Amino acid sequence: MTVTDLGFDPASSAFLADPYPVYARLRDAGPVLWHEPRQVYLLTRFEQVHAALRDRRLGRAFEHRYSAAEFGRPEPDPRWIRWQESERWSLLNLEPPDHTRLRRLVTAVFTPRAVAALRPVIERYSDETLARARDLGEFDLIADYAQPFSVAVICLLLGVPVDDGPRLLDWSHAIVKMYEISTDDEHRAAAERAAGEFIDYVTALITARRAHPRDDLISQLIGIADQGDRLTQDEIVGTVIVLLNAGHEATVNTLGNGMRALLRHPEQWARLVGSSDPVDPSVAVEEMIRWDGPLQLFERWVLDDGVEIAGQRLRVGERIAMLFGSANRDPARFADPDRFDIGRGDTGHIGFGGGTHFCIGAPLARLEIAVSLGRLRRDCPRIELAQEPQYEPFFVIRGLKELRVRW
Repeated sequence: MTVTDLGFDPASSAFLADPYPVYARLRDAGPVLWHEPRQVYLLTRFEQVHAALRDRRLGRAFEHRYSAAEFGRPEPDPRWIRWQESERWSLLNLEPPDHTRLRRLVTAVFTPRAVAALRPVIERYSDETLARARDLGEFDLIADYAQPFSVAVICLLLGVPVDDGPRLLDWSHAIVKMYEISTDDEHRAAAERAAGEFIDYVTALITARRAHPRDDLISQLIGIADQGDRLTQDEIVGTVIVLLNAGHEATVNTLGNGMRALLRHPEQWARLVGSSDPVDPSVAVEEMIRWDGPLQLFERWVLDDGVEIAGQRLRVGERIAMLFGSANRDPARFADPDRFDIGRGDTGHIGFGGGTHFCIGAPLARLEIAVSLGRLRRDCPRIELAQEPQYEPFFVIRGLKELRVRW
């Protein structure tokens, strides 16, 4: 029986609406399953996904070790050259030693302490954005609150004019479509245009900050030096783009998916608003990420001989796909995993990845979501769904089209 026979169909609207029963069937079928259409091994259980994230014989990229011909892959499509340029120095895709060096330099300025210091400004942006949304009466929690709030925070962090937020948002939405399992040429062309415009925009900002430094992340990335090493301009461009794309998408989709879960489980919302069993927003965030996370799949290449996962031998050039959504519902790791329990407080989920590629923006995403939950419970304690939300028709990055609410 194939994984398709078991219901794994990322193009199916029924699967996208609720993939979790299918994940349960996949886990029962085995920890490593072959997906013929994608030519990839699916890892379905927490144990194997957790280990694969930390296995240095696997990598997000192969170009640092092999040519495309040596690896049995086609050459990069010249039609999408600017998108490839935007990805070249992305922390999401680099492998050591480039990843080690770049991450060391970036984390020297993008520290948990620096993120925590942003709390007062994040709270102010949350207050202002939520007040505008509430003035509408019924509003879309995604478009009227989560997106403008999250983009404003990223703009503040990077030193980008907040008025440019909508442009950055459009670029981000277009670029991340390239991460999907199946992307048509129309979406690829849109991603190519967005990547080119984004690169040009950030390049101009870097030029301006070199001439007139400010107290923002771009200026700090330009000036940071460690052990005599500095970031190149291309590395700064790639870092800025990935911080916006990954940071925004994670925050918005976690908040949207998580609020949908909370409003469909009113007893859990009551625990957050105030009851005999109160739950702090920072604790609730972890369950929101685990139960219906924004990143469902993360792929890696086999770079070395000798890799074996749950008895399945893998050859150099083969690919694995870690099903984060399935791993985070694995009963071997989480008790009663299909139960949405905002007091669970288990930070051992893999919603932010793990190992070398653990999300560098996780502290910021956690803070933004916790602040948002705190403001929503304070200002909209009786919030409820105005209509049943629908998910976007995409698999890898899972999020809602809209989340219309009344307060």
